[in-house]
Amino acid sequence: MVCVVGLLKDPKSVRYGHERRSDLSSETTTTVHKVVIIGSGPSGWTAAIYAARANLDPVVYVGVAKQDPGPVLPGGQLMLTTDVENYPGFPEGIAGPEMMMKFEEQARRFGTQVVGEDITKCEFSSDGTPHTLHTSGGKTIKANAVIISTGATANWIGLDSEMMLAQSGGGVSACAVCDGALPMFRDQHVAVVGGGDSAMEEATFLTKFASKVSVIHRRDELRASKVMQERFLAKENAEVLWNKGVIECLSTPDQHGNEKIHAVKLKDTVTGEESELAIKGLFVAIGHRPATKFLQDSGLEFDESGYIELKTRSSKTNIEGVFAAGDVADSTYRQAITASGMGCAAALDAEHWLASKDLI
Repeated sequence: MVCVVGLLKDPKSVRYGHERRSDLSSETTTTVHKVVIIGSGPSGWTAAIYAARANLDPVVYVGVAKQDPGPVLPGGQLMLTTDVENYPGFPEGIAGPEMMMKFEEQARRFGTQVVGEDITKCEFSSDGTPHTLHTSGGKTIKANAVIISTGATANWIGLDSEMMLAQSGGGVSACAVCDGALPMFRDQHVAVVGGGDSAMEEATFLTKFASKVSVIHRRDELRASKVMQERFLAKENAEVLWNKGVIECLSTPDQHGNEKIHAVKLKDTVTGEESELAIKGLFVAIGHRPATKFLQDSGLEFDESGYIELKTRSSKTNIEGVFAAGDVADSTYRQAITASGMGCAAALDAEHWLASKDLI
């Protein structure tokens, strides 16, 4: 993603739309919500819109800004994206933060309540009683149905220069499918860091737009499947730089004074020799981490990669009354439009489940 926010010296200072506050001033310890939604990306807000229109009085816990090591913001990864060009309804494109602001405004219009806290622990019920959730503000809340939409965060190399350029729109991204077709990368030499299937997929996608795509891999063989490797290496503008690691992102200011990447400094993992590679874009493809740490010991089932495991094609988890949507349960697509669709499904599934239990 090409990013817009400045380097987060204090992530907790980040807001969007309005000053974040709790909408639950009248809540008591005996209040049982029909639906609580954890997370505020496209899936969370879409779930809130559908739940609110169904008179389920949803409460969205949007989370708080933090650094891990890159920024994790209320609103999800779109909060770090300058240009969203592939979401239907915005023919001229739209900035990610603006899109999330519109999602929130629409959810609030139908009565969604919003709380600027994290959910830190979940005690899910298996006997039909309400689920118990603990917040970062020290509160304990109860809900008949819970929709988890906390998303996933990209793994980064962890360089200060990398994060500075990623957060300022300087040509460092963690999503080639999101950003690779942007004008700043077209007909330019770009690089992809990684060696798995995701890296090969992103690199192959970039060959359609970039003049040259260099995959930087720290070993002498790729972890990607043979099919994915062959697909990339068959492109005339593709190459792999073996036994190389990125140790610094080098940048210069453009005509507007904004830092833009112009090269990466590499270190040979065998000889220790250092070199530079001139590029105009760097795409980091070394995996994602679903935001599920707070769900450990909750009884939820996860797949081998740590994503919430869903039952069949629905949003249902292995626990009754608990649903999941978006990137926290999707390691394949990871797009705003698919996350929104999953949020819609989760709200509908929650509504049907609540009705089946005579809870609405």
